[in-house]
Amino acid sequence: MGRRVDGLSWSPPSDRRPGVLITSALATLLFGGMLAWTAQPSVPSAPPASRGHAREAADREVRSRFQQGVMMLHAGRHDHALTAFHRVLELAPDLPEAHVNTGFALLGAGRLAAARGFFESAIELNRDQLNAYYGLGVALEATGDLEGAIGAMRSYVHLARPDDPYRRKAEAALWEWRTRTAQRAAERGGGSPGRGP
Repeated sequence: MGRRVDGLSWSPPSDRRPGVLITSALATLLFGGMLAWTAQPSVPSAPPASRGHAREAADREVRSRFQQGVMMLHAGRHDHALTAFHRVLELAPDLPEAHVNTGFALLGAGRLAAARGFFESAIELNRDQLNAYYGLGVALEATGDLEGAIGAMRSYVHLARPDDPYRRKAEAALWEWRTRTAQRAAERGGGSPGRGP
């Protein structure tokens, strides 16, 4: 209750601290939220239709560059093919066909170790990527790894249809590589210590 002091009515002040604290907290949150909202970069998001157009444009570029790379590969222009396939892999890094064709372009350019890596990555992406086994066999044979080449080419022959146009060539390569492997084994066996020439 209030008292009279010097003719005036006086009441002790009520404790306003909880209300002030709540008001201050709300004001801080509101002000902070406004600052955070205005501090966001104002990058307009693309409407859904334009995102679809961007994806379609990227898909068209992948197809176009891929076809360009294949044409360059068939023309023996390996560096140009590599440029095209590099762009395809930037846009579609998980496309096993791009890895295989990059491998063949690298084979043509004489970069055997790099070619091997691309054939292997194509197989990792798709275990049934038939031409990757063929390319891997050729790359391994070129580096002198006949055992690995035989294994890769056997996988190719195993997966290839009977009418596959490269199957006979693969079977011929297998026959040749097995013959060379057997000759090397015979040479090592005949020339070892304790045996005659």
